[in-house]
Amino acid sequence: MQLLHKFLVWRIRHISDRNFLIVLGLFIGIFSGLAAVSLKWTVHFIGHFLMDNKIFETQKLLYIVYPFIGILLTVLISKYLLKEHLGHGITNILYVISKRSSIISRAKMYSRMFTSAITVGFGGSVGLEAPIVVTGSAIGSNIGRLMHLGYKKRTLLIACGAAGSISAIFNSPIAGVIFAIEVLLPEVTIAMFIPLLISSVMGSLTSHSILGSEILFSFKLKDEFTINDVPFVVVFAALAGLLSVYFTRTTFYIENLIGKIKSQLSRAAIGGVVLGIIILFLHPLYGEGYTTIKTILNGNASSIFADSIFFEGMNSSLFLVLLMAAVVLIKPVASAVTIGSGGSGGVFAPSLFIGGTFGFLFATVVNMIAGAPVLSISNFTLMGMSGVMSGVLHAPLTAIFLIAEITSGYTLFVPLMLVSAIAYSTTVYFEPYSLYSRSLAKTGDLIPKDKDKLVLGVINLNKIIETDLLKVSPMATLRELVMLVRSSKRNIFPVVNDNGSLVGIVTLDDIRQIMFDTDSYDTMTVEQLMHSPPASVSSQENMQSVMHKFESTGAWNLPVIDHGIYVGFLSKSRIFNTYRNKLRKQNIQA
Repeated sequence: MQLLHKFLVWRIRHISDRNFLIVLGLFIGIFSGLAAVSLKWTVHFIGHFLMDNKIFETQKLLYIVYPFIGILLTVLISKYLLKEHLGHGITNILYVISKRSSIISRAKMYSRMFTSAITVGFGGSVGLEAPIVVTGSAIGSNIGRLMHLGYKKRTLLIACGAAGSISAIFNSPIAGVIFAIEVLLPEVTIAMFIPLLISSVMGSLTSHSILGSEILFSFKLKDEFTINDVPFVVVFAALAGLLSVYFTRTTFYIENLIGKIKSQLSRAAIGGVVLGIIILFLHPLYGEGYTTIKTILNGNASSIFADSIFFEGMNSSLFLVLLMAAVVLIKPVASAVTIGSGGSGGVFAPSLFIGGTFGFLFATVVNMIAGAPVLSISNFTLMGMSGVMSGVLHAPLTAIFLIAEITSGYTLFVPLMLVSAIAYSTTVYFEPYSLYSRSLAKTGDLIPKDKDKLVLGVINLNKIIETDLLKVSPMATLRELVMLVRSSKRNIFPVVNDNGSLVGIVTLDDIRQIMFDTDSYDTMTVEQLMHSPPASVSSQENMQSVMHKFESTGAWNLPVIDHGIYVGFLSKSRIFNTYRNKLRKQNIQA
């Protein structure tokens, strides 16, 4: 700690904040890249160990056993060893940025890697991108804490970790930067771009130097995009948007349904069995699904169901279309079951998987109806990936540049823009929040883009509740109330009964006309003088809701009531003072 203190003092004297953040971004990119490579290698190792043997080839029931074991192990490890709730990783990062001053626990630098490797390695129908983003973000946050950086700089380093992670997974540095900006950063300035770029580039270089050409997947475009495809693209994009809405709503419905099972172990066991049965009938839902996308892009879609119990002896194009339609519709269920039952993973890969298979399905059906290859299956597969990802994640720019970088060119850039824009607009019409932010928006914990709301969001309501107001009983006389007025420094008196419940309030204005009428001292009670407050708030309420109540009522003070019990008062003036202090502190730390 002494060495660290000396280094920090030396750094302040010799290195500017801007240059220091660039250096930290470089190291965060390297560490995030190493984490991404380690996780991908571990998952592939587990997958090869479990599947590349004669036992698996002959015992198809292992499609049930493996996911069951994976989810059960993940739940046991998270509950008894890591002692943390998994859920949607990027949703947790958004919550930390919004409500926890961008402080991520040290355990998350390795916990999500460990649990997701088991979940996905054993066939969980989710992706590794969210766990890697959580890992990279945790690395950035903890390096920021170690270097004694403030909230804004920690948030930037979280984004650097996310950018480096996405870049390392897909070898797409531009998409990594845009993902961090679109999804994580509440506000963006030009000064933030350089550390993000450096981190993203270093993540990509680290991954590429270790894996070489063995990145997630890449594809060289074979077919040209023609103007005749535009009408089909418009229809396809709108359908991709509706599919995104289906994905989001199905995910939350299934997760809520599974969440009704109170016991974690029972939830894991039931979810594991259900997932295994789904995968037994639809093998492409095993694991991330990128192998299926590669197979489609290589023109070998018919081989996807080669070992399926349905496809034996039925290799017609129509039957392939029906199975692919089943895959598209059931993949959200499989992903939700995996996460809802306690598995570790994200929806980044499932959104790409569904989009790709839907693109194949759409182009194949059109070609079958036309009786000729009217549409390029590979092009629509890639456009589908971009469209559904835009809708589910609400990140159209990330989707556009990710597919453009995967294909190593911008031949499809115009149709990708069109598909992403229409799919995103269609989705937002029905679902204004992304899958990551929907639950946070309901609880008021979403990161606001507005700076005022952002500052208000970091105010801890419990720390500004005023409890020094003198309470009075409703049965007290005017004489007793006047005695309280003499000893109080406040002009509001909460009227609280014997059960601790607030039954009204009395202000100086209420008694100003009669407080010197001594004849009424023993005949008039507080119950006759009090009035109801215009509104009340809870100590668990978010600041946006509290400020809305202040604005709608015009009040300057509102009582705080929890479960019917009086807690204290909130003052608008104290909120404003706290707001100014928070704003000044953030500007100093910027």
